[in-house]
Amino acid sequence: MNPDLDLYLERIIRAPRATVWNAWTDPSKLERWWIPAPTRCRVESLDLRPGGAFVTRMSDDGSEFVPHLNACFLAVDEHRRIVFTNAIDGSWRPASPAPVAMTATITLDDHPDGTDYRMTVRHGDPESRAQHEKLGFADGWGTVAGQLAALAERTAP
Repeated sequence: MNPDLDLYLERIIRAPRATVWNAWTDPSKLERWWIPAPTRCRVESLDLRPGGAFVTRMSDDGSEFVPHLNACFLAVDEHRRIVFTNAIDGSWRPASPAPVAMTATITLDDHPDGTDYRMTVRHGDPESRAQHEKLGFADGWGTVAGQLAALAERTAP
């Protein structure tokens, strides 16, 4: 991790890795935690393979859904790691996403209490990193990690 370019969060989720993985890979579950509540999420595409599309939409009131994320998976290691970028959209076109271009790495590891869930978000320059942090990276990504944890912990065997 490069502290000048990257943002990082970690959380222990009291659920097995397989349960956390399932919450990431099942569109109906992803929709329940991917965007901070009360905003709602709709998964348009979750083609979980390198080169696959990752496209979501959001709605404040549940009626009109607007673009949220149009990204491409770069790496998928079952039950261990997901890497995606919004610098390439779901149709493999170069993108200039708002508010910043980023590459996110989600890592799942075993932990005595469940799953060690880590998020590293890489940026191309210090200004983009600073902008993402100023826009509320810790609150936003921290909130959705909390929502993921709540879902996984409720559904864990």
